[in-house]
Amino acid sequence: MDEALAALPQGELRDAMAYATVGGKRLRGFLVLESARLHGLTEDAALPVALAVEALHAYSLVHDDLPAMDDDDLRRGMPTCHIQWSEATAILAGDALQTLAFELLTDEAIGDAAARLRLIRALARAAGAAGMVWGQALDIAAETAAQAPDLKAIKRLQGAKTGALIRFAATAGPLMAGDDVAALDGYARNLGLAFQIADDILDVTGDEALTGKRVGKDSGAGKATFVSVLGLDGARAEAARLAHDAVASLADYGDDAENLRDLARFVIERDT
Repeated sequence: MDEALAALPQGELRDAMAYATVGGKRLRGFLVLESARLHGLTEDAALPVALAVEALHAYSLVHDDLPAMDDDDLRRGMPTCHIQWSEATAILAGDALQTLAFELLTDEAIGDAAARLRLIRALARAAGAAGMVWGQALDIAAETAAQAPDLKAIKRLQGAKTGALIRFAATAGPLMAGDDVAALDGYARNLGLAFQIADDILDVTGDEALTGKRVGKDSGAGKATFVSVLGLDGARAEAARLAHDAVASLADYGDDAENLRDLARFVIERDT
């Protein structure tokens, strides 16, 4: 990411973009690299795609933390971008990270033009009004709804808000190679929900020093979460079931997919 940002004009905007990409689990970038490896692609080809999805994810966090959205002041153990800089700079940094993501997907190292177009279209769909942004809109609407979302509605919301980018990342390899995405898409659907359930559990049980963000915020705001609907034990059981189903989707990849199996286990056992 440093190399991509180094080509930009110096100043507060570039500094804020760099700040927004510091830290994090790099889950989505890791998924890109692993899915590419499973489909016989080199790391050099996959790296621009991994950077693209991480840039877009960083943009989403910067905007999600704004006062008009989730109004958070801590992210990855640091003040959120609008606290460190200003709301205007945070908005612009998020805008610029989003456009940088699509610029990165034009890198010829990825493959031929057809492969790059498949990725650009898939990321646009994952990030837009039928994907991540739609999920964010559902989340905001749920805060003022007369009736709290049920489990089905929460799965739809989080399958878009959190899951859409995870699905893009996990299917990037077959998209680049022109192969079938079904197995990795099934893996990612279950992984994304398991990841969000783990987040909801950490909001109740987590240590702020480890998570790097405020805990207890969702329950304090009265948000409907997997924990509020299923209870802690029910949420843990559902996360375990989803992780099991994610692993089962990888059967055709054999031992080559062991890293992705380990990731599914990590997602539900993590403390950050």
